[in-house]
Amino acid sequence: MSTSKARVGVIGVGQIGKYHLSNYSKIEQAEVVAVADVNEAEAKRVAALYNIPHVYTDFRELLKRDDIQAVDVCLHNNFHAPVVIAALEAGKDVFCEKPMAGAYIDAERMFQTARTTGQKLHIQCANIFLNAAKAAKVLIDGGHLGKLYHARSVGHRRRGRPYVDGYGSPTFVQKQNSAGGALYDMGVYHINTILFLLGNPNILRISGKTYQETPMDARRQSASGYNVEELGLGFVRLEGGLTLDIIEAWAVHLDKMDGSVVLGSEGGVRLDPFGYFHTVGDIDFDTTTPLDRFEWRQHAVHEVGDVYDSPQHHWVAALQGRVELIPMDEIALNTMLISEGIYLSDRLGREVTAEEVREMSVSTAIKL
Repeated sequence: MSTSKARVGVIGVGQIGKYHLSNYSKIEQAEVVAVADVNEAEAKRVAALYNIPHVYTDFRELLKRDDIQAVDVCLHNNFHAPVVIAALEAGKDVFCEKPMAGAYIDAERMFQTARTTGQKLHIQCANIFLNAAKAAKVLIDGGHLGKLYHARSVGHRRRGRPYVDGYGSPTFVQKQNSAGGALYDMGVYHINTILFLLGNPNILRISGKTYQETPMDARRQSASGYNVEELGLGFVRLEGGLTLDIIEAWAVHLDKMDGSVVLGSEGGVRLDPFGYFHTVGDIDFDTTTPLDRFEWRQHAVHEVGDVYDSPQHHWVAALQGRVELIPMDEIALNTMLISEGIYLSDRLGREVTAEEVREMSVSTAIKL
């Protein structure tokens, strides 16, 4: 275990990069040494805000620094694979923003490169560090749900499409940059979390459908070149008899949807709003709990420290050897398989096998 600070470089200082830098600034054990972005003026401005000494417009120059242990890749989806692979091959551990890539084949190349080089690869998933997910994990691992058999992954926005509904940049709604819409932007959070809770079972078969039906501002639609889905639906058959259904909405005419759930023979858990449901004899229990007290006891009684406080806290702790890294690369790779499986099923009009997705996946990576 190292007591020295983890020295990090951040590649990309856009919306997500700024968010990651803000998180690192709150972690005493981390030091951001350099940033890289093609927008030099913005990179210099952001570096000055966080007292970061070195700025590059070419990420390759940042990778040459031997005083950087790890890099954090905060770029659009189709840039993930080439930059992550270059960083791994340069001997850096890599934290990458979600989704893992724009296509399964690119994510698989990232995964295999990490295994070949022996470097750490972690994919951002803030939701597994939320109190609800951590509490659900305790219940599931403790056997309180019994035999798990079905789960539901849910994401809902009334009108929350990037750019056309008033926030974010057009690149979020362009396949040439982001490769997908609601499933890649929001869905990965919820699917990743469910797979994490289920123990990341193997994917067998996927069926799905995507939609773009809700009207949007015509001027912004034209300016953005909007060509991704606002609603993604899926049904997944998993190893061991498990099943998973998915509904991920950027924009639907509905006030709310209950959050993701995991169902077992002895109980069920819902993540948002959090609830635990079980039966004793003829008595049905609908249980809620103050999750802040659960989190407080994790720190005060079990002394888990900061290693599960956020994605960046966990990453820094793993770099220092203070905690075993959660295998989010394995989980995110399965999430890519499911997401691309939904797109493929929609295109072919039938259920597809995991092997078909692997065989038919086409790279969307942008060559640098």
